[in-house]
Amino acid sequence: MDVESSPAAGASVDWRGRPCRPRRHGGMRAAVFVLVFQAAQTMALAAVGSNLITYVFGELHFPLSQAANVVTNFVGTVFILSPLGGFLSDSYAGCFWTLLAFGAVELAGLILLSVQAHLPQLKSAPCNMLTMVGSCERASGFKATIFFVALYLVALGSGCVMPNMTAYGADQFAGAADKDAKRLPTYFNLSYFGFCAGELVALTAMVWAQTRYGMDVGFGLAAAALGAGLISLVSGVVFYRNKPPRGSIFTPIARVFVAAFTKRKQICPSGSSNPANGGAGDPAATVDDNFRHANKFRFLDKACIRIAPEPDTEPESPWRLCTAAEVQQAKTLLAVLPIVACTIVFNTVLAQLQTFSVQQGSAMDTRLAPGSSSSFAIPPASLQAIPYALLLALVPAYELLLVPLLRRLTGTRSGITPLQRIGVGLCVVALSMAAAALVERRRRDAAASGGGRLSVFWLVPQFLVFGVSELFTNVGLMEFFYKQAAAGTMQAFFMALFYCSFSFGFFLSSVLVSLVNRATARGGRRGWLGDNDLDRDRLDLFYWVLAALSVLNFFCYLLCARWYNSGGAGGSGEAASGEAASEDDDDGKGLI
Repeated sequence: MDVESSPAAGASVDWRGRPCRPRRHGGMRAAVFVLVFQAAQTMALAAVGSNLITYVFGELHFPLSQAANVVTNFVGTVFILSPLGGFLSDSYAGCFWTLLAFGAVELAGLILLSVQAHLPQLKSAPCNMLTMVGSCERASGFKATIFFVALYLVALGSGCVMPNMTAYGADQFAGAADKDAKRLPTYFNLSYFGFCAGELVALTAMVWAQTRYGMDVGFGLAAAALGAGLISLVSGVVFYRNKPPRGSIFTPIARVFVAAFTKRKQICPSGSSNPANGGAGDPAATVDDNFRHANKFRFLDKACIRIAPEPDTEPESPWRLCTAAEVQQAKTLLAVLPIVACTIVFNTVLAQLQTFSVQQGSAMDTRLAPGSSSSFAIPPASLQAIPYALLLALVPAYELLLVPLLRRLTGTRSGITPLQRIGVGLCVVALSMAAAALVERRRRDAAASGGGRLSVFWLVPQFLVFGVSELFTNVGLMEFFYKQAAAGTMQAFFMALFYCSFSFGFFLSSVLVSLVNRATARGGRRGWLGDNDLDRDRLDLFYWVLAALSVLNFFCYLLCARWYNSGGAGGSGEAASGEAASEDDDDGKGLI
């Protein structure tokens, strides 16, 4: 490749490493292939996670509380591995190859799960765990090893794939023509629409297949869906814009902390990381004068202090003198961590909808027409499809109707800022747990009085309310985190922070289940969640605990959002991604 055809540093390239052409590469045409892959991967993962508790409890014979923890630990591991995928992509491999490699790992895990579910010698002997009729021996030894190896291959693959799917699709609009670049908020809505479509198919058709034909068929369909998604991803290779990796994304941030520590005794001058100082000789034009977090974490500004060199000494190394841009990136990473922390309880609520709410449905009348002789029964795991069916209607309505209205009212391109959107979702989620607690109390009372089983449709409100909450929270988080990264350096890793909040939420669910059982089992009493029978458990009280935590978490978020927007001169996270002068520079507007 000659010098004239070489891409500029940081410029996007095509699949052959040549500079991208705005009219040929990127834009919505390229993003469609990624969206199809995202929908297929979501479908595959949801087909495993949504009904996993039924498989672990019913066919591997784990006790209910342990089965719930297997599910939440699996989902937590999926999301906690997302920073690994973001790091490898941003630093070394690039989004496309990371997606392809770890998509193949996930596919291998799904095939192994399907094989285990199909072969009787790899499962426990048949048994009814509710009546304890049969040999209810928990799977162990080689059987358990096969299961956990397959399950965590799926976790590794999907965890490293997820942050790169959204980031790679959004990369197709970075540096594109102005018309395409302005469609980035629309892309995030479409991305979530594809996610909901994948979830809906998994929670209806695939769960029905699992219930009707067996878990081996369900896992096999999940593998087929992922395989089709990988084909779609490869098919769009000639249209993609690819950001070349630039080496370890953590090294510049580590240098900031090391340099600030070594100069901890220096007096930090006012604006040491501002253009007036220039850091390590940076041109002022490359640094945002309105950086929002300039007055936060001031100890890091010492990394930019230039110490006058002694005669005949070498200039300071990068580990002792950092650029202003590096300090700003380190500050941005620290500043978003409280926002991540405030979404953990939200995802703990999601964990209940994938575990205990499924078991609630199993203890209710699942017939499509309650009280009739209809033989068609709704699989309890399919109840999780309710919020996604709602979102398939709400996402287009939000984009086509509500966003234009809000845009005229607020002057913000996306209608409301990402932080405001997150705040609305965190406020609403408490209502979902309150509805769940009320319904569970009614179901339990009906069972105790011999009044028959409540219809499974009583669970619809808690899923509907959570669906509305997801519409605001998750799309807001995706857009917020993507815009925090400096141009071309850490998009996938910052997107991984979005998925990390899922991980911490599911792990917190496991911890809460164990703590509640231990705290409520004192004095010889049975714990709230210490039995395999929901009629004897107190799931309703556990739901009320989560509702109270959600309310407390919302007020904590208000404080964190106010702190995040404090300081600076009105700049925003978009400034860090090279859009400081654009009309989309709106994260700093309003409290949340």
